[in-house]
Amino acid sequence: MEANKNISAAFVKAQQAFAPALKSSSNPHFKSKYADLAACVEAVIDALNGNGIAVIQRPVLCDNGVTVETVFVHESGETLSGGVLHVPAQKQDAQGYGSALTYCRRYGLMAACGIAPEDDDGNAAVAAQQKPKAQPKQAPAVNMADAAVAIRESEDLDGLKNIFGALYKSATPEQREELKRIYDARKAEIENLEHA
Repeated sequence: MEANKNISAAFVKAQQAFAPALKSSSNPHFKSKYADLAACVEAVIDALNGNGIAVIQRPVLCDNGVTVETVFVHESGETLSGGVLHVPAQKQDAQGYGSALTYCRRYGLMAACGIAPEDDDGNAAVAAQQKPKAQPKQAPAVNMADAAVAIRESEDLDGLKNIFGALYKSATPEQREELKRIYDARKAEIENLEHA
């Protein structure tokens, strides 16, 4: 540790000034907010730079996804690795690899810096302990016309599964049967197209 005493001391000071990563981006498929890569960088970059530390995220070649090493470089020349993270690409194309790279950089940076999104599951758990448990609500009805269109417009199996999963959770038991029928029909169509 003696060899890295400058970067170690600077990193401790920087970490005291890290902010939580703000959940400012929206995921329309799941109707949720998340901290994107820019929010994660914004949470730490001023504190790191103010203490003479730069952050580098080096992609490492791999066959089935993306691997990124997060490295902190001190103005003294000392470096500190924040670890290596691998994320498989869901699709083996530029979009799939780009998504995996962004995800890998985001979670690699949060893990290496020891930060979390502002209202993470831990905060939700604490809030749940402080409030009396509400009775479970019955699932709201899904607009079946919109749901059918969303399922039928799915172009690949991954997208179809994501849309179906989100709709299924919100559907009533009666609607779930109909959703499953529409899902099965579209799944068969996509599989036939893929094998054609």
